[in-house]
Order: sequence, then C-alpha cells, then structure tokens
Amino acid sequence: MTFRPELIDELLKDYQCPDDLMGEEGIVKQLTKALIERCLSAELTHHLVEEKAEPEADRPQNRRNGTSKKTIKGEFGEAEIGIPRDRNGAFEPQLIEKGQTRFTGFDGKILSLYARGMTTRDIQGQLQDLYGVNVSHTLVSTVTEAVEAERKAWQNRSLDAVYPIVYFDALVVKVRQDGRVINKAVHLA
Repeated sequence: MTFRPELIDELLKDYQCPDDLMGEEGIVKQLTKALIERCLSAELTHHLVEEKAEPEADRPQNRRNGTSKKTIKGEFGEAEIGIPRDRNGAFEPQLIEKGQTRFTGFDGKILSLYARGMTTRDIQGQLQDLYGVNVSHTLVSTVTEAVEAERKAWQNRSLDAVYPIVYFDALVVKVRQDGRVINKAVHLA
C-alpha cells in the first residue's frame, strides 16, 4: 500500500522535532489510535449486519451502545482507545480482544530481551526506557514462562545418532546457446 504524498504532507505539516512524530502526543500514536478505533468500529458494523441476517423473530434489535475506554500498550507507548459496544454485549472484537492490554508484537520484544539473558527487572526497565511503557515484572515473568516449557523441552530433546547430509555442488559456466551467452550449472555424476 502506498500513501499519496499530499496525505503525508498534511500529516507532517506541523512537524518540527522527533517528538512531534514519535512523542507522547506524536503523529504515530495519534494515527495508531485512530486506525485501531476505525477498525474496531468496522468490526462492530460487520457484527451487527451479520446479526440482522439471522432469522430470529423474538430477539430484540441489537445496535451500537457507545464505547468503553481501554489503555493499550505497544511499540508506540500507551494509548487510550475507545472500544465500541453493542446493546446485547455479544460483540467480540478481533483486533484488540477483550482482556487484551498489549498490542501485537510486544510479547516478541519481551521474549527477545529474555533470550539475550536479561532479568525480568532489566526487561521492565528497558521497555520503560525504549517505549515509555510501564509494565510490571510479573507481566514479564508471565510472558517468559509461557515459552519456558517449550524451551526446556527443546534443550533437553534427545539427538539422533546420525544426521544425513547431502551436498549439492555445481560449476557455473558461461555457455553460448541459441545465439546468447547464458550461465549454466554443470554437474558431475
């Protein structure tokens, strides 16, 4: 997807320093918040349209019922977003699920820092310094413990006695074919 230069110019018209782009009230955070809210609104619209298609004579008509505020954490820092609601309470958002407080990719950052040997307190401090996100050391522990069993199982797996290896080798030479010079692999059997 490419953006029109006019759109980027409009977004950056008041840009003066990096904080205007990546700061607490920067364009990235505002744009992320607006896009998430737009996607969640579209999800609710889709949900309501699907519900109307279901043939149930006695069910009350479901409709929008405002929003509830939620603070999410991500690579952009923390942002407060409005999660749309429906009257029946049947709407289950997919982009930011119920109970989810971190936006995609954040757990990967925690696991990457953990894999490099950092303690949970070090990771907590690093995330605060890099992203301005204050996470508890228990959250970091929870994320790392989720993969700890798999890591131990892989580390303690039994190795096969023999691992077959096949080498493919060829010499690439220039060959004239049909009046053109091409590169061709020559194999010896």
